[in-house]
Amino acid sequence: MDGVTRQAPPVLADQGFFWVGVEREERAGGLMAAGQMFVQYMVPAARRHALPVVMVHGGGGQGLDYLGTPDGRPGWATAFLRHGYAVYVVDRTALGRSPYHPELHGPLGPPPTYGLMRGRFVAPELTPDAYPQAVLHTQWPGGTAVGDPVLDQFMAGQGPSVADLARVHADIQRCAAALLDRIGPAVLVTHSAGGSFGWLAADARPGQVRAILAVEPQGPPFAAAPGGELSWGLTAVPMRFDPPAAAPGEIGRELRAAPRPGLQDCFVQAEPARQLPNLREVPVAVVTAEASWKAAEDHGMVDFLRQAGVPAEHLRLEEHGLRGNGHMMMIERNSDEIAALLCDWIRRRAA
Repeated sequence: MDGVTRQAPPVLADQGFFWVGVEREERAGGLMAAGQMFVQYMVPAARRHALPVVMVHGGGGQGLDYLGTPDGRPGWATAFLRHGYAVYVVDRTALGRSPYHPELHGPLGPPPTYGLMRGRFVAPELTPDAYPQAVLHTQWPGGTAVGDPVLDQFMAGQGPSVADLARVHADIQRCAAALLDRIGPAVLVTHSAGGSFGWLAADARPGQVRAILAVEPQGPPFAAAPGGELSWGLTAVPMRFDPPAAAPGEIGRELRAAPRPGLQDCFVQAEPARQLPNLREVPVAVVTAEASWKAAEDHGMVDFLRQAGVPAEHLRLEEHGLRGNGHMMMIERNSDEIAALLCDWIRRRAA
């Protein structure tokens, strides 16, 4: 948009796209492709890191959440390219450039409204009683009134998701495994409802996931979510536990008190806790913004992961001098500074 200062784009050695996880389903009209996940890739000419980064969007978003910002700046994909990483940006099944049809994918949930998205993502500070951290939000890159062009650009890219959470997670795991089978070892950057991609990919292909940056992942553990419940703790579909669990009800849970005021109590496993053996060698960072509603609950995800033997740490942006961010930190004013923090973490922690 007007007034945005632009750097020269990074020089690419290669770029392209493909789909993974293509299934074939027979319907009355004939044999059809279904369940696929779109993948766009970009490889910088000045590549400095062997491991590529896979970027996975959240809820009703799409890969464009990483390609640019609604006020016209380059997105995290460009920032990571400038830091020397090859980047793979996905559109999860039935979202974005992965075609949706109700006969193949099931019904959708409701479309997002301006009111919902403004209160959750754009301007939580306008409803400061919603949660304790809402008043701290300052980083939205445009106006907040209906009719603002930046707000319209953001809303235009948001849509409904498939209504059945278990089906969403099953598609995620199948497509994540297929992607890693094709590209090999990678670092995963996941966001929000795409957070299950990291846990399920590492569970299905533990040797291929070298690190996970879970940006405000869906949770907290065992929580109700749109279309279902995280009945397996982190996911709505089975994961491998040790000792094994044949059904979600076998995983005991207990409420752990919040570590300080302003945070909420969250469920963890009842002791002795089952372990997640396929994630025990995978460095994980849960990344949380200062002014998101997730600031009050993401500690629960970290507690669950550590309890299950996963080497997880909590990156709270404000502890690194990055203040005022909300849930959509990758499109906010200081998105490049946040990307630099994440790239530094990968450099230090990913083998």
